[in-house]
Amino acid sequence: MKKILALGILGLMGLGFTEFVEYPIDGYERTGIKRLKRLEMIKNGELKETSSPLPEGAKKSWNDIQLNLLSRKADSVGSFFVVDESFQKDIGALFRGLDKSYSLTILDISDPDSIRYAERNKALGYQPGSVGKLAVLVALFEQLDKIYPDSFEMRTQLLKNKVVKAGVWGLTDEHTVPIFNIEKNTLVKRQVIASDVFSLYEWADHMLSVSNNGAASIVWREALLMAAFGQKYPELTEEEAMAYFKETPKKELTDLANDVVNLPLRSLGITTDEWRLGSFFTSGANTYVGDKGGSIGTPYGLMKFLVQLEQGKVIDEASSLEMKRLMYMTDRRIRYAQSPSLKEAAVYFKSGSLYKCDRSKGEECGKYMGNVQNFMNSVIIVEHPDNCRYMVVLMTNVLRKNSASDHMYLASAIDKIVRKG
Repeated sequence: MKKILALGILGLMGLGFTEFVEYPIDGYERTGIKRLKRLEMIKNGELKETSSPLPEGAKKSWNDIQLNLLSRKADSVGSFFVVDESFQKDIGALFRGLDKSYSLTILDISDPDSIRYAERNKALGYQPGSVGKLAVLVALFEQLDKIYPDSFEMRTQLLKNKVVKAGVWGLTDEHTVPIFNIEKNTLVKRQVIASDVFSLYEWADHMLSVSNNGAASIVWREALLMAAFGQKYPELTEEEAMAYFKETPKKELTDLANDVVNLPLRSLGITTDEWRLGSFFTSGANTYVGDKGGSIGTPYGLMKFLVQLEQGKVIDEASSLEMKRLMYMTDRRIRYAQSPSLKEAAVYFKSGSLYKCDRSKGEECGKYMGNVQNFMNSVIIVEHPDNCRYMVVLMTNVLRKNSASDHMYLASAIDKIVRKG
């Protein structure tokens, strides 16, 4: 018998696209993320656009982005999850004939005082893939808060000014990152190499915007170092960081890394079976840190996160808002977010996938068409100009089929149901 060949890929993919970009395009001065300067120059006519024009929903200013549930900040997260029977019936009808693995939570927050909620297989666990990078984002902001508990401005200054090298943590990943040379106005897209140096803001942006796995491991590494060094972290040198990783037992590093990404989720009332992260996103990270506990995500656990993000309760209000800005899509849209129905809408989005193939039986199998596992997940906040606003977590495991088109179809159908009221 042929040996089983297992291929697992964490990342993002769309119908013909493998890249999208996040954070408002006028955010360069505030964040120092260089690719935003390029987008701003294109918008102002200073550079020629070489790809498709930005959709209208991608043109918000960073200052226009707001949290939608601040008026209900005092409410418990559980109070939002009372099923609206009429809404449930309409949403449930969309899944007739689809694979039983389709799982979803949806919350219509157009009127915060009269929300509508529906669900399907809300507690079913899936490998979250790149959706897990949102947990890394939370870990980063949790540690920033501990270093500068009294100043959000100091936290963002650290994100902007602290630069760190990739090292082996950034290796290896097929996703490229955009590197814009401000002096020459040139853009290069390539894979991360060990000598790459970016600010914390830029690494976080690479983690979310192009879903670079190396960037995710680097951001997680820095959150771990923040937890280990505390107030000394801002002045921490590369040499001191390397000495720490070489001299600290691997089990101790593994335990701390696991706590750094998972304990903030527990503080939000998200249980270990609802969402957890157990391993870094690159093999290079395993030089120093091991795996622990496995990774899982559920539509219910991720919706708990989205609700509390909009309430301003993930770390604090300022952190919640900044994380939402980092999720804002300002370029190509993929999978669920690629629906034509969402063209005019602002979308805050993270997608993730993981597939695994067994070719020993001669069954059909390919990229994003795994015959052992074929996870595809979408987490999105949708904001239409007419104040129609809602949040969706859609998770699937349909074998031997690329579910991207189904996600896009469901996005259009769900949008129609929500908008009819």
